Amino acid sequence: MASLAAPALAHGQLAMSTPAKDGTVREPLESLSLYFTEAPAPNAYFAVTAPGGARVDQPWTHGQPKRLDKPVQEYNLVNGFWEPSVYNTGFPAQVPVAYWPARGEYVVRYLSIASDGEPVQGELRFTYKGKTSAPPKGWHAPDNEPDPSLLASAESGSSPQANEPTAGGSLTAMGPTVPEAGGSPAAATQASGSPAAASEPGGTAGTAARAAQPTDSGTGLSVWLVPAVLVLGAGALVVRAARRPAPATTAAERSSGRPQAKKSSRAPAPRTPHRPKSTKRR
Repeated sequence: MASLAAPALAHGQLAMSTPAKDGTVREPLESLSLYFTEAPAPNAYFAVTAPGGARVDQPWTHGQPKRLDKPVQEYNLVNGFWEPSVYNTGFPAQVPVAYWPARGEYVVRYLSIASDGEPVQGELRFTYKGKTSAPPKGWHAPDNEPDPSLLASAESGSSPQANEPTAGGSLTAMGPTVPEAGGSPAAATQASGSPAAASEPGGTAGTAARAAQPTDSGTGLSVWLVPAVLVLGAGALVVRAARRPAPATTAAERSSGRPQAKKSSRAPAPRTPHRPKSTKRR
């Protein structure tokens, strides 16, 4: 259980393939193997497209079951409860490839229906870097389309992600109403019918909470701009005051710690001998 891969998106989904998804093939293969957690429906549809857009697939067949590289956990709806199931065996669909016309990206598309009625659809891409080959003599590229019943199931049903719990056990409601994991059916779609509201915790309550939150109409900038300018101005004044030089002090002031009295800038008056007024000049 500790080595389980992430839960499959829905019941009967693709679990393993040869070649691997987004892998690289360096030698031509006679057929491709897609392993599902249950055998594909007899009317399942498979198509292999070369880089140029031409189909190179031949009619597919069921293969021998094989043990999966990693167990896959899927959820099944049982009596209104989602219960996990672990799958260790893959049931392959063998899709022969008639020829390899070019190097590049090949796409395998598939469409089937699971035993619980859910659609099984998707695509597998890989890069081919091996030898190229010409089409066999008398080759006619297939032009068949999926069975109408498969198309109806895919269109009327949910997408492969709908009705499936996430790894944490919660459900993502991308389609019709689904029950919560381990509980009774939940109101995945509320009275408004919005699937997006169901995917949020709390359903419409979460939607109402988001609606009640005020939206940013551009006033937030003006609210923060004025305080920011005031703070910058105050900081500039503090820096300017810190950089102002201190008044010079004399050595005497520094030694005594007392400021010296300022000396008068006037020159001293010349001193003349004081003569008494009564003295007569001889």
